[in-house]
Amino acid sequence: MLKTDSGVALLGAICYNKLIMPTCYNRVQQEQEVLTMPQVKPIVTLISHTPQPERTVAAAARLCYSPAHLDEVFDGMTPEKAAGFVDMLSEIGHQSPIEHASFTFGIEGVSRALLAQITRHRIASFSVQSQRYVVEDGFDYVIPPEIEKDAQAKALFVEAMDQAQRAYSRLLEQLARTHEAAMAADGMDPKRAKAAARKKAAEDARFVLPNACDTKMVVTMNARSLYNFFSLRCCNRAQWEIREVARQMLALVLKVAPHLFAKAGPPCVSGPCTEGRMSCGKAKEVREAFASLRGERQ
Repeated sequence: MLKTDSGVALLGAICYNKLIMPTCYNRVQQEQEVLTMPQVKPIVTLISHTPQPERTVAAAARLCYSPAHLDEVFDGMTPEKAAGFVDMLSEIGHQSPIEHASFTFGIEGVSRALLAQITRHRIASFSVQSQRYVVEDGFDYVIPPEIEKDAQAKALFVEAMDQAQRAYSRLLEQLARTHEAAMAADGMDPKRAKAAARKKAAEDARFVLPNACDTKMVVTMNARSLYNFFSLRCCNRAQWEIREVARQMLALVLKVAPHLFAKAGPPCVSGPCTEGRMSCGKAKEVREAFASLRGERQ
């Protein structure tokens, strides 16, 4: 787990630098390298979370149902009792106490298309790598699976990515020269003018970058928002990329709060499918997959 100061530093760094996300809890890889291969895959890391999330939720719930004072709600709150409170909340549908537990994730190797989807989940906080401040020289990209398995389609896709990169680089250099000349003519120091011109050029050159261009982000959600997110995005009908991200996120929170997320996932995991005629028709397989994710025996 990242310490608080490291976590805050990561939030700022991810917006303004081409970092590689931390691949484990206790190490931040502040590398300025790009990946060896341009093609990338989704990777999710749990950066931090509310300490003892189930105990925190249980204490909040106890306050709702007892005359206890605030300095007493944690008294005798063993892990077993906390789990019992959390299970009770799930059974009776009392969801507000679970909002007191929040979880922060690092997400990398995803497309800007995914960014447009995940930010529709409004009760969340997002810090995203900026294409305005980060120059996309040799940008990495995400190849959809259906294109990946079709050799001719993949060749066309890779060609399009190469063309986008060349157009971006040419626009960047052309605009930078124009801006640098104008700034120098206005009396700006040459060294400062060069740096400022390149930054200004990137603001407009980014308009030719494709949806497939990869991005990185830090996302924070509370447990109630996560339940909604998992319900929609773990479903087989969700788009393949955000579904993979959602399932990785669920696997991570189950490790630290198994009772809190015991019923998380698509609706068919704990009840009937809600997709009607649009159902994938694979509820049994989905239940088995999520039971396995929770470590349950079939």
